[in-house]
Amino acid sequence: MVSSFWGALGGGGLGLALGGPLGALVGALAGHILVDREGAPFGPPPRELVFTTGLVALAAKMARSDGVVTRDEVAAFNRIVTVPPEQRHRIEMLFDLAKQTSAGFEAYAGQLAEAFRDEPALLEDVLDGLFLIAAADGAIHQDEHAYLREVAAIFGISDEGFARIEARHVRRADDPYLVLGAAREMSDGDLKRHYRQLVAETHPDREIARGLPEEAVAIATRRLAAINAAWDRIEKERGLSAPLASEPA
Repeated sequence: MVSSFWGALGGGGLGLALGGPLGALVGALAGHILVDREGAPFGPPPRELVFTTGLVALAAKMARSDGVVTRDEVAAFNRIVTVPPEQRHRIEMLFDLAKQTSAGFEAYAGQLAEAFRDEPALLEDVLDGLFLIAAADGAIHQDEHAYLREVAAIFGISDEGFARIEARHVRRADDPYLVLGAAREMSDGDLKRHYRQLVAETHPDREIARGLPEEAVAIATRRLAAINAAWDRIEKERGLSAPLASEPA
């Protein structure tokens, strides 16, 4: 099932619902698309709208930071942001507008940080998604890395948290423990329990149960794959029997 609001994306009502720089971005899109412009819905904007619009805007600003958007990065973006084929042009227009707008990435990141201040895991999901896109061509370039670090700082993500997220996307064959956020000194039993808990906390089914956007679920799926790959390396290194390959305990 694809995101439900894409058919209306570009409507003035959605821009008013979002507010702030992200709302201004959607409002600018409304000027380029002929849609039914109804009034803004009552109440706060849905998380789905805030999350995905913010992810698109920050991905666009990241593309601008190094001046190059590779085919692999576009493919990675399309795997994360699920849009009906007939609505794909709206996402492309939103992406292009975000690259051109005078609003800096700090404004978009700040609005997301405020919107999800009580759900920091969603902010990690956004950063994870940006890393997935940046690393899709096989390397995270210097400007992209600096950009991602600044976004993380605005989100309130610690240096340790940034390193853990980065390790899932940059080849760190020497340190699968960093991917798991675990210490090498942990006993086998403690490490297995830590792995099980991490899988339970990051499993895509949990994201679905919480009613999170499909984009967050797609990011969680790829995050779980990186966690399991790191565990496989540790398991071989320590000679452990597999606990639970991909299902939460």
